[in-house]
Amino acid sequence: MAPGLGETINKLLDLCRAHPDGLPQRVLDEEIPDLEMLSQALNFLLSKQKLVVFTQGDNIVYKEQSADVAVKFKGLSSEDMLVYQSIEAAANQGIWTADLKRRTNLQQPQINKALKNLEGRSLVKAVKTVTNKNRKVYMLFDLTPSREVTGGAWYTEQDYDAEFVDVVKQQCLQFITRQGLADLEAIADAIKKSGITQVELGLEEFKQIMDTLVLDGDVEETMGGGTYSSDTLCYRVAKARIPETSALTNVPCGICPVLHECQPGGLVSPETCVYFNDWLSF
Repeated sequence: MAPGLGETINKLLDLCRAHPDGLPQRVLDEEIPDLEMLSQALNFLLSKQKLVVFTQGDNIVYKEQSADVAVKFKGLSSEDMLVYQSIEAAANQGIWTADLKRRTNLQQPQINKALKNLEGRSLVKAVKTVTNKNRKVYMLFDLTPSREVTGGAWYTEQDYDAEFVDVVKQQCLQFITRQGLADLEAIADAIKKSGITQVELGLEEFKQIMDTLVLDGDVEETMGGGTYSSDTLCYRVAKARIPETSALTNVPCGICPVLHECQPGGLVSPETCVYFNDWLSF
């Protein structure tokens, strides 16, 4: 180690400890004006994973790396750490390789190698996005992907789970039918306690279900009533529910593949059409 380097390293670490929220480059330059020695000290600490560098706005900032974290990163290259820090900054939204390339200024082979190293240590993970199943984003291994990435509670493995949605809808409708009147919190509480799902559903998800039931004509909204105040949005079974089928929605002629051959007295005719007779029975 070059003469004076050890002293510079210790001073740099002392400055980091005096600035726990981050040591700005400006302060570092003022406290250690010998740029050659400062550069050697920074390179040494960065190579030993004892220092982390990041940006705050337009400023470069340094922090001392804790001992346990330093062990976790031991042996990683500067490219690996650069990729890791970019992924860390993306939080639970994740970041895909094109953005990593732009943020790190590394070439694709370098990024691929860094990702392989980081995934091998379970430091980061790849997650498929619901908006583009062929695109993977990377985030820290212990993070739970955001709703924008996974699609939320109604998606399983990035696919919309219509069967699950239908089960929750029917349970909500049955509860309202039994109660006569209920607000969103009462509905959500009842469904959670029923144990029909292990998926964590919030009020936002239950509001989506209720909006669907309203649009389907199964329930209707009302303000207050019963034990609820007049400013509480409640739900009750619709007084005039929309039937799934009716004479107007089931006219057989609209989907008949031989309609162009149908005529009175013909081989295909209204008089001999069994579907037409069934429709008239509505």
